[in-house]
Amino acid sequence: MSLISHLGRALPGLAVALSLAGCAATASRPTAVEANVTTKAVGYLDAASVPASLALVPAPPAAGSAGFALDEQVSRQARALRGTPRFAQATHDAELGFPEGANQFSCAIGLDVDAQRTPALYRLLERSRIDASAATRAAKKHHQRPRPFMVNGEPTCTPQDEAGLRRNGSYPSGHTSIGWAWALLLSEIVPDRADAIIARGRNYGESRLVCNVHWQSDILEGRFMGAAAVARLQDNPAFQRDLLAARREIEAARRSGQHSSRDCAAEEAVLKVRPASAL
Repeated sequence: MSLISHLGRALPGLAVALSLAGCAATASRPTAVEANVTTKAVGYLDAASVPASLALVPAPPAAGSAGFALDEQVSRQARALRGTPRFAQATHDAELGFPEGANQFSCAIGLDVDAQRTPALYRLLERSRIDASAATRAAKKHHQRPRPFMVNGEPTCTPQDEAGLRRNGSYPSGHTSIGWAWALLLSEIVPDRADAIIARGRNYGESRLVCNVHWQSDILEGRFMGAAAVARLQDNPAFQRDLLAARREIEAARRSGQHSSRDCAAEEAVLKVRPASAL
């Protein structure tokens, strides 16, 4: 039999084998973490690369402990801000959906962010949001810590979200993890504005205290998990490409005279108001 005849008989079997091997590889490869059913965006990190919050954070402070006494003290101070401009800012800070969420740090970086003019930065913020949120999920599910409004019976800044928040553990804070991750990433991209960006990362998390949806210890461990997520992102090629592209976008936007459209002086003044005992 000729070599051509042998090949002709072998090729169909080879094709099937390659197809099955490809399916097996696809099935075993972990995929990037999805945000939720309402968005097509996925995080940069696959499931195996998401920081292990259950192993990394301690149990939340127990009732009667010094840690919980501080949680309660900060919560009382934060709730006293209801009805003030700081409460209104906390309500605004609760929005993490995109496109609105992309501009939570607009004043800190001195620039508006949108999918048309700064697509790489927009993409980086949206995808890292998913990773930083995923970094808190295991501990949230395990501890199922009741949120402050469930304990003190007082309203939150987002009453429409309360039903969902009751089913989602308080510890650690997902919003804070996201805000702190954004602060660290944006400080890399716009280093000359790093102080303003880091300050925004802190007060972004503190807005969750003012909203009456998180305890002080939730905020502290949320920052910790946000930093852990950023550390994992540094080794991700897709993230590094977007980081470089975002840096170039901001440089170009500055050269063209673009700036934040918000009243940043007013926002800065409001954000200086904080619970006195918050860490």
